[in-house]
Amino acid sequence: MDTMPIVTLNSMTISHQDGPLLTDVNFSLSKGEFVYLIGKSGAGKTSLLRTLYADHSIDMGSAVVCDYDLTSIKKRDIPMLRRKMGIVFQSARLLPDRNVYDNLFFVLRATGWRKRKEIDDRIMETLEQVGVADKAKSYPHRLSEGERQRVGIARALINNPDLLLADEPTGNLDPLSSSEIMTLLTDINKEKGVSMIISSHDFMMIDKFPARVACCENGTLVCPE
Repeated sequence: MDTMPIVTLNSMTISHQDGPLLTDVNFSLSKGEFVYLIGKSGAGKTSLLRTLYADHSIDMGSAVVCDYDLTSIKKRDIPMLRRKMGIVFQSARLLPDRNVYDNLFFVLRATGWRKRKEIDDRIMETLEQVGVADKAKSYPHRLSEGERQRVGIARALINNPDLLLADEPTGNLDPLSSSEIMTLLTDINKEKGVSMIISSHDFMMIDKFPARVACCENGTLVCPE
């Protein structure tokens, strides 16, 4: 595994409207590494993930993600940062008025892809990778929760990211679908080398797919090596 960190946080503090949320956060994620982010509701997991994709400001300390310094990043550079990462939400957040293919087509066109054959090939390759190539023409309301989440993962992977951030990706799923999604994510991590931070409350899945765990607790991030 390449030991060059893709995420480095040093003495970082982030706040919410009521004051500091996480203080003195020190954390690094190596390229190709998989880490779970756990903690009670309201402990700061989602805010920490939002910080990593430059949607939540940093009060103190430093943060470097995908070679971008988040304390000095220009607003115009944030889209370039986000093209280096994929983001998976608890609910897939697909565009309901577009089928699966068009949901992914929208992302590729928005990120600079122009050649139709290259777009077609990339969409079908990615849908095949996550196991829903047969759903390309289906609309979100015709899909199961597990299928929608697979499409959400496809959207996160469509631009070949270096880093994938997932906020409770199995939170809305039954145990079988949760296991299938975690199998998919761990396979992508191992086979493609995509670095991952997965926020989760699902300790059964963490036991089944073990990896390093970082915990938001007592106003900071506890990161055993």
